[in-house]
Amino acid sequence: MKISFLMLMVLSLFLFPNGIHKSLASRPSVVSIGSILRLNSTTGGVSDVAIHAAVDDINSDPTVLNGTTLRVDTRDTNCDDGFLGMVQALQYMATDVIAIIGPQCSPIAHIISYVANELQVPLMSFASDATLSSIQFPYFMRTMPSDLYQMAAVAAVIDYYQWKIVTAIYVDDDYGRNGIAALDDELTARRCKISYKAGFRSNAKKSELLNLLVTVSNMESRVIILHTGSEPGLKLLSIANSLNMMGNGFVWIATDWLSAYLDANSSVPAETINGMQGVLTVRPHTPKSKMKSNLVSRWSSLSKKYNHSDLRISAYGFYVYDSVWTVARALDAFFDDGGRISFTNDSRLRDETGGTLHLEAMSIFDMGIKLLDKIRNVNFTGVSGQVQFNAHFELIHPAYDIISIIGNGMRTIGFWSNYTRLLSTVLPEDLYSKPPNTSLANQQLYDVIWPGETAQKPRGWAFPSNAKELKIGVPNRFSFKEFVSEDNATGSMKGYCIDVFTQALSLLPYPVTYRFIPFGNGTKNPHYDELVQMVVDNDFDAAVGDIAITMSRTKTIDFTQPFIESGLVILAPIKKHITSSWAFLQPFTLGMWFVTGLSFLVVGVVIWILEHRINDEFRGSPRQQIITIVWFSFSTLFFAHRENTMSTLGRGVLIIWLFVVLIIQSSYTASLTSILTVQQLDTSIRGIDDLKDSDYPIGFQVGSFAEEYMVKELNISRSRLKALGSSEEYAKNLKLGPKKGGVMAIVDERPYVELFLSTYCKIAVAGSDFTSRGWGFAFPRDSPLQVDLSTAILTLSENGELQRIHDKWLKTGDCSTDNTEFVDSNQLRLESFMGLFLICGAACVLALLIYFGIMLRQYLRHEQPGSAISVDAGSSTSKRSLRKFISFVDDRQPPPKKRRTMSLSRSSMPTTPMSNRPGTDIDIES
Repeated sequence: MKISFLMLMVLSLFLFPNGIHKSLASRPSVVSIGSILRLNSTTGGVSDVAIHAAVDDINSDPTVLNGTTLRVDTRDTNCDDGFLGMVQALQYMATDVIAIIGPQCSPIAHIISYVANELQVPLMSFASDATLSSIQFPYFMRTMPSDLYQMAAVAAVIDYYQWKIVTAIYVDDDYGRNGIAALDDELTARRCKISYKAGFRSNAKKSELLNLLVTVSNMESRVIILHTGSEPGLKLLSIANSLNMMGNGFVWIATDWLSAYLDANSSVPAETINGMQGVLTVRPHTPKSKMKSNLVSRWSSLSKKYNHSDLRISAYGFYVYDSVWTVARALDAFFDDGGRISFTNDSRLRDETGGTLHLEAMSIFDMGIKLLDKIRNVNFTGVSGQVQFNAHFELIHPAYDIISIIGNGMRTIGFWSNYTRLLSTVLPEDLYSKPPNTSLANQQLYDVIWPGETAQKPRGWAFPSNAKELKIGVPNRFSFKEFVSEDNATGSMKGYCIDVFTQALSLLPYPVTYRFIPFGNGTKNPHYDELVQMVVDNDFDAAVGDIAITMSRTKTIDFTQPFIESGLVILAPIKKHITSSWAFLQPFTLGMWFVTGLSFLVVGVVIWILEHRINDEFRGSPRQQIITIVWFSFSTLFFAHRENTMSTLGRGVLIIWLFVVLIIQSSYTASLTSILTVQQLDTSIRGIDDLKDSDYPIGFQVGSFAEEYMVKELNISRSRLKALGSSEEYAKNLKLGPKKGGVMAIVDERPYVELFLSTYCKIAVAGSDFTSRGWGFAFPRDSPLQVDLSTAILTLSENGELQRIHDKWLKTGDCSTDNTEFVDSNQLRLESFMGLFLICGAACVLALLIYFGIMLRQYLRHEQPGSAISVDAGSSTSKRSLRKFISFVDDRQPPPKKRRTMSLSRSSMPTTPMSNRPGTDIDIES
């Protein structure tokens, strides 16, 4: 009997290697899990109710745990006192629990994570600290979105409203510091930054918070991020309201602590809610579902049952409820797979001699790694949405609601989803079924009522009241002082650029204290790249003047909106072209005139050849025929030829020639009109290509970027460039020319050129602008003043003030309209019409070849067989034959006779052969 039983056991091991283990494994009647909460906090109270509600639902569901009762052992932990909370948590770990829900506090979560790793107990925490990760703590399982995603949502809001700097207020512990570090990373990725970080102790007094907010109010940023707990956060908002920091111009964005507090507390004092009007906050997004609605409807009775009757459910409650269900489903799979609950003492956990911590009471969960694996593979739909973990053991599809505090409640103005990393008014769950659209143009939020009860988006920045005086560098020019220069009498700066700057500052809604510092000694123009570098090095807070916006400069500093258009142009000496009595010959070059006239004669000869035998209008004496050729050729110029063409070949050539004449005539008329109506300026330089191809020296203004542009972009040798410092030097060098020590041309920016040309009339702009740039004021990277001044400059442009300032300083002289633009030569060259002449010539040659082929065929048919040319007849016979052929071609071809149908008797026919009749050269066959 025993032998049979053993054989049966061995056989079952082979046939059912897993099943026999399951069948022998017995489920315990009770399984204990623990929870570590701060019960006197809003989040702790909500979590406690959610845990007990989940345990009740699990135990009442026979399909879960299959008869095993789930029990929860909750311990209250003090989050404010780190040491006491740590001791309480360690004491709690001495109990044999297979999983822990919580803790909610980041400092305690860090400590318990170390212990959970050692005891191999899965830790189902809803602490949002981003530094808590499964890489460092393998048994740590976060059951709600981390601060990495929350701060990404906050940064997206800041970027959406185009705020560049913010102030961060945070509780100075692991939760606060690590959250703000995550926010800093997200803002940096969007080219924004935290300009000031203000940390405080979790148990800070009201006076400390007051001093902190006074310091913040003196900062330039008016966008304040509040990352704290609910108690200190409400205190800060109340103090800020008393300091008038909840009015116009301020922006307050609170992290999810505020939405959790408002969701959970059924009665918020009116004074508290009135003091946070216009504040933005975020909330972890949980999609609507029937399960969620059922839990919300039961919550009132559940909260009363578990002694938290004053609390409503919040997003934390949904995630904690699903955390318990996650453990229950993992346990069910754990038991189905033969898992057992057993603990082993660790010999390393012992007190030293005389110690009373009783570390030996802590036990290792033998199959903790197996239960952890089942937790990681859980996949079900809970009240918080889809409960499933990704490769980093974070919940999939984290998303946040963007909320505005208005009136007595909260209004959702949009959503942020990690699926698209963008803001949208579309529910995140509606986006998951579509490919992610990551275009920033698709971002959208509903309108917001901001602090101060205004719908206008706050600027987010104000000039600090205790700010130091801005040091603004201004170029002290030697030439073109109309743009910017130092007033020797008063020592102040003046000019077109200065007036634009001061007028733009007057449009700002806040005062700006500044001081102009001249850059340069006034004896020569300063180098503007050096001025820009001083702004980069923070020697100047800004630079104001005629500073060109170039690509190399925009890599290191920010420019305002251009206040004047500028581009590099070429100045060249000119002489005015006087229209003479022979101006009608100017539209065509000499070559064009010659080829056109020759073409008329050639076409006339070709038409005469093709029409001579069959058209009486092209016959007559040699003198008459020459006159006909010349008359017919040139009469086609006016389409006034009266001679009719009868041959097909002649008509084809004539059609092509008339088309050529039409093009030539139209071009001539347009060019002559331009010559007679537009003033002509003669110069050998017609554009930048002529300068590059020549070897002559080129002038440029001292301090201008034109030197580096010509060297680096146009590859012009630096040895060819000559620095010029004043308008007088411009005129002198252009007058001398390259052969007498001057320059061939000068490359400079158009505003300087226009001012120069208002005085010097024998110089003009050759060609057009070959760069397109502008002048702007330079500021350090991400300076809010740069953004505000750009808006002010646009306002000056729209209201006409910018043009008034331009007319005041840059009034042009009398001769500026005569030579500001060089007009290129209007002569028409042969190259432009070469294609037309080739087509016409080819048509003539082809027509002649066809014509002579036909003539040769007719001539051979006309000749009698006996008169064929003999090879041995000699040269005299060949000459006679050639003359005879020419005579044949020259003779008039009689019109074809119609065949007569009347009957004629042969007796009445003439007896003289047709070939012997005088004046008849061809046989008429039909």
